[in-house]
Amino acid sequence: MAIDLVALHWVYLVFIVAIIGFMVMRRDTSLICIVGIFVLGLLATESLSDSVSGVFNSFIYAIKELMGTILIISIIVAMSRVLIRTGINEVMISPFARFLRTPTLAFWGIGLIMMVTSWFFWPSPAVALIGAVLLPVALRVGLPALGAAMAMNLFGHGIALSGDYIIQGAPKLTADAAGLPVSDVMEASIPLVIVMGLVTTVTAFWMMRRDMKTGKWNDGIISKVEGDKELTGEDDLAFKNVLSHGTKLTLAILIPLLFAADVVAMFMLDLQGGDATALVGGTAIFILLIITMLAHKNKGLEKTTNYLIEGFLFGFKVFGPVIPIAAFFYLGDSGFTAIFGDTLPAGSQGIVNDLGVALANNVPVNGEVGSVTLTLVGAVTGLDGSGFSGISLAGSIAHLFGGAIGSGVATLTALGQVAAIWVGGGTLVPWALIPAAAICGVSPFELARRNLKPVIIGLCVTTVVAMFLV
Repeated sequence: MAIDLVALHWVYLVFIVAIIGFMVMRRDTSLICIVGIFVLGLLATESLSDSVSGVFNSFIYAIKELMGTILIISIIVAMSRVLIRTGINEVMISPFARFLRTPTLAFWGIGLIMMVTSWFFWPSPAVALIGAVLLPVALRVGLPALGAAMAMNLFGHGIALSGDYIIQGAPKLTADAAGLPVSDVMEASIPLVIVMGLVTTVTAFWMMRRDMKTGKWNDGIISKVEGDKELTGEDDLAFKNVLSHGTKLTLAILIPLLFAADVVAMFMLDLQGGDATALVGGTAIFILLIITMLAHKNKGLEKTTNYLIEGFLFGFKVFGPVIPIAAFFYLGDSGFTAIFGDTLPAGSQGIVNDLGVALANNVPVNGEVGSVTLTLVGAVTGLDGSGFSGISLAGSIAHLFGGAIGSGVATLTALGQVAAIWVGGGTLVPWALIPAAAICGVSPFELARRNLKPVIIGLCVTTVVAMFLV
């Protein structure tokens, strides 16, 4: 059931357009987001003090929501520091070097490994597991750090998460909302996921290679993983010999085995999402402790703290610019009530969901329009950065359209799911794609900008394909 849109909805939509516009122009959006939060608060509460307080409280809300990601990235980076300084990473990556010998092989190799890994325990833990090992290989053969981030991002948070064929969290939500068996939605999504994945990744790769050849490529690096004096200064180069080759080899074998044990535990204990990430993070902490004590011996206690500080500094340096924009977009869903109280119009399901329902209720009903509408609804609801919060709405709208058209409910449901997750699950919204950006040491905003054209082209082609399938 749709509700009448009020000024709150339109103002939110205006700020969304403004934020996207500034991102495309490669300008910082923190100020726009803060002003947007204040204006929305003022409209909702009609109180100046509550609006000002709401800006601060929205930052707290965003930090709480992002804290798990901040921690896992900080810990993985801290572990990577000690692996780099002791030279263990060089021993670890040597087996991969023979396979990923060119930038092209590195891009597609990292992407495919990321996709398969993400199917089994979702993308964020997958980034943490494979990023620290495969990124140095990619950099050595000439693949830019931003190119590696794009590969992990598009294959993991895009292809793998939009299908979600193993864990089945996404199709379960959309199928329930559409009143369909999960198997129907999964089957209908296969051609859409394949088309979206092929078009997007091939376009992204072609654009990357084109810009690299013409000298227009900007890698968007925040902190290099290798070669940065901050990480491998003159003292660190000498420090690489502190461990014997035998010790390095043993640790280089043990570390992947420990993470492989995490994968087994995820299956046996049915760990997903945050629980899976926590297991990886805890394992990384113990690896950090063991290597630090072996390498630094008597100074290990102090060095442990130093490595953790380095990791947290990196994590918050990357997340700092993202918190204001995350705070704004969280207002589109449950964050609004948490920050400003029960001030939304009666019957509202959240600003973003209200906009999606209004769009669906104001367009003519046929297969072509239904396909376009489900893509737009999925994309709009994905703007809150979750990817999952709006897919139930997509399923409900697909049920309405499919019933009116007389066919294609499963295809429309799958299309809404694909659009919502590609936009909000971690390829376009800057804070949702932070895991890949942070592991690769690149700007999440630059990564989002690089993903924008390939993802939009992919959505357009996938929507056209869906029209023929409905």
